[in-house]
Amino acid sequence: MILLVTWCCCFIKKHLLFQFLMDLGIPDIKSLNISDQQSSSPSPGDAEYSYLSIERPDSGGTHTVRSISILVNHFRITFNPETAIMHYQVGIRRKMSYKTRFIKKPVSKDDQRKIKDKMFSDFPDIFPTHTSCYDGEKNIYSVNTLPTGEFEVNLSDGEENKMRSYTVTLKLLNVLKLSKLVEYLSGTILYNPRDILQAMDVVMKENPSRHRVSVGRSSYSREFKRDDDLHCGVAAFKGFQQSIKPTAQGLALCLDYSVMPFRKRISVLDFLQEHVWGFKELLTGNSGRNELKLLRRPVTKALRHLKVTVIHRATKQKFTIAGLSDFNARDLSFAIEDPEGKHPPREIGLVSYFREKYNKEITYKDIPCLDLGKNNRKNYVPMEFCILAEGQRYPKDDLDKNARQLLKNISLAQPKQRKNVICEMLRAEDGPCGGDFIRTFGIGVDQNMTSLEGRVIEPPELKFNTPAGSINSVRVDNEKCRWSLAGKSLVEGRSVEQWALIDFSSRDRSNKLNAEFFIRNLRGRLSNLGISMKEPLVHYTTDMHVFSNISSLHELLHGLVGEAHRKSNDPLQIIICVMAGKHQGYKNLKWVSETQIGVVTQCCLSSHANKGDDQFFANLALKINAKLGGSNVELIERLPGFADADHVMIVGADVNHPGSLNTQCPSIAAVVATVNWPAANRYSARVSPQENRKEKILSFGGMCLDLIKSYTRVNKVKPNKIVVFRDGVSEGQFNMVANEELRDLKRAIYEDDYQPTITLVVAQKRHQTRLFLEDERDGGSSGNVPPGTVVDTIIVHASEFDFYLCSHFGSLGTSRPTHYHVIHDENHFTSDKLQKLIYHLCFTFARCTKPVALVTPVYYADLVAYRGRLFQEAVKSTSPSAASFDEKFYKLHHQLENQMFFV
Repeated sequence: MILLVTWCCCFIKKHLLFQFLMDLGIPDIKSLNISDQQSSSPSPGDAEYSYLSIERPDSGGTHTVRSISILVNHFRITFNPETAIMHYQVGIRRKMSYKTRFIKKPVSKDDQRKIKDKMFSDFPDIFPTHTSCYDGEKNIYSVNTLPTGEFEVNLSDGEENKMRSYTVTLKLLNVLKLSKLVEYLSGTILYNPRDILQAMDVVMKENPSRHRVSVGRSSYSREFKRDDDLHCGVAAFKGFQQSIKPTAQGLALCLDYSVMPFRKRISVLDFLQEHVWGFKELLTGNSGRNELKLLRRPVTKALRHLKVTVIHRATKQKFTIAGLSDFNARDLSFAIEDPEGKHPPREIGLVSYFREKYNKEITYKDIPCLDLGKNNRKNYVPMEFCILAEGQRYPKDDLDKNARQLLKNISLAQPKQRKNVICEMLRAEDGPCGGDFIRTFGIGVDQNMTSLEGRVIEPPELKFNTPAGSINSVRVDNEKCRWSLAGKSLVEGRSVEQWALIDFSSRDRSNKLNAEFFIRNLRGRLSNLGISMKEPLVHYTTDMHVFSNISSLHELLHGLVGEAHRKSNDPLQIIICVMAGKHQGYKNLKWVSETQIGVVTQCCLSSHANKGDDQFFANLALKINAKLGGSNVELIERLPGFADADHVMIVGADVNHPGSLNTQCPSIAAVVATVNWPAANRYSARVSPQENRKEKILSFGGMCLDLIKSYTRVNKVKPNKIVVFRDGVSEGQFNMVANEELRDLKRAIYEDDYQPTITLVVAQKRHQTRLFLEDERDGGSSGNVPPGTVVDTIIVHASEFDFYLCSHFGSLGTSRPTHYHVIHDENHFTSDKLQKLIYHLCFTFARCTKPVALVTPVYYADLVAYRGRLFQEAVKSTSPSAASFDEKFYKLHHQLENQMFFV
């Protein structure tokens, strides 16, 4: 039977294969090994490859208002199918001596590459450099057979550094036949040969890795231009991101422009003069000892854990800054021993030591030295002899306002500029096509971008009310697909009868709120949109200090709600909070109001409120109405793909992770779902903490079941169709979403008499694919592709159901389309119907008057996940870190469970 199944794999379509297996009575495709026994690629029986993809239901969409010619930053790759790539596993370990026998620290990535290069240079006859590529960790790929076994490599960083000995173990893991890649691209085999693609990816990165600074999938120049200096010891370094994609046209190299802030390779003294305010005056002698004490903390913070090289002796070694010396250079001394043992140890000052040993005179004697020691052994070096090592990233969030804006301007290259830069980087000598590496492996890359025809699909007509109360159909403008609120009333405006105002700017002289002016303008703008708003029941004035204390905030809000209740029996609808400026305590306000008090809040800045700008008050009105359960805009036409009798729930899901260095805080899972049909523009939300950096939503089924109950309470019927949009997962995680999250959903909601049909679509924004107009006249003023541009040929998967949709107008930089990939579909969407559904949903985002770049339920899930992160940060500030994993701290107040508190 296995032979029969193997034979069928080569001749029948994927959906037919699945049915065929079911007919044979084989319950689980995971139990089958349907790969060629001689194949070096993992079989689809492996857990990682058990995901059975959805085949495209047609040859792509046909609906269009016009076609446009597009260039895509995909460069077609050719290769010799007869080539075999040898895959070797590399193991590197330090040879232990008496002095190093207790060292268990793993070999650093920098040293790993140095050791590999040294081994290849020591044995050039058996390790040819130009026919082998290294991923910097555990894998070497070669077109030649390499010797296996153990090899001794001795490494030194230069003068005075003793040789370090390493044992390098080389083991042949696999012979990767590129003929298998041909079979996959032609559809003959079902599974993705990721090991072969990984090998080719390493080959394509080999040349950039030797000439550029590598960060993940990105490579950056070692130099920066004068205009890219961010003026704080940091500069914007330009480079590119690259990846290999199997597409309908074959294998393609996707390459995109990228910018990253790095610390400049300058002396430590120069860096501190730029980075730490007041340090320049300290060096010039214009400040006293007290200033030195004050600067010690910011200097230590700026330098700790950075890597430096030294210039007082010949060495290439990189040292990590452990801290600063307790004393200034002139006051430091230590004992040195006579190497011949003829004389007793003598005490010597650091200044004298550097003069005698290195013939170096220390200029800045009245500042601390850097401690470059490790393992609690001190190694003091004057700052003037230390240079920051290249390639040290600087966190974008730590940049000041001006530097952040400059970095943004550099990053947001306009389409024409971006297209030219991409082509230049592809063809550069230090780019992926430079050198002889790819040619040695029989690989070629087309130097021209992929050309194709894109379709622009029609935007929906929108529903508004007129001031007289009748329904008004509105068409969006042709270029940006925006709409104006002038002369229109919202579809369903919720009257604001019971509300309160808290003025947090009462003690801020420059930004103190003009309360009477603000209330009059806000009520007037709401009235123009068809919403009645009374005077506030309660008006409190306080200052921003209360934000810093959760107990004070709780007392303030609780007292305000109590006073409002004494004035009216109806519950308070909303609290409008006017702040003098942005404040870290914003998270405290949201956590207290949304989990404990049970009243939504709307924050704004007093500086904006006092200007009286109509657009500001219109945006405020949209948010207020959505939070109170109103409907801002609806579609004239029902969402496509469903029958009149259907009841549909649209779901969005996302996970927010803490920073990459944070291993203690939870990841935050968020799920949102519509509660009204057919308008499908009001959502309920659930949020839950889970294991740190866990991408799988552990409680997905339970959260969705809770949302179905909310839908049922509102509509008096359960949804018979569910469409789930999942954000934030890569292609390697599709199996997890399809076989774990989807199964969890079905187990949680299925009953004997209730089994709704489910469609599951992954939305991806973190990709490098960019669309450029061949003729700029096809686009708008920004030069980007127009809203509604769809691409579902050539650059998409050869057989799976995926497409790119640019739903928004890109006014800044180059638009990034969203990549939608269907991984489960029981609702039998065609390409046209699903593309139209997603595009139309992008017009239902509550807080703006334009289509958004990401399908609305995913956008909302992202906002809810971020709100959960704010809850976590608020909890952490008052409770032990373990408390941030407790679900009770994220439980929404029951009065807000079905309100859009997050918009």
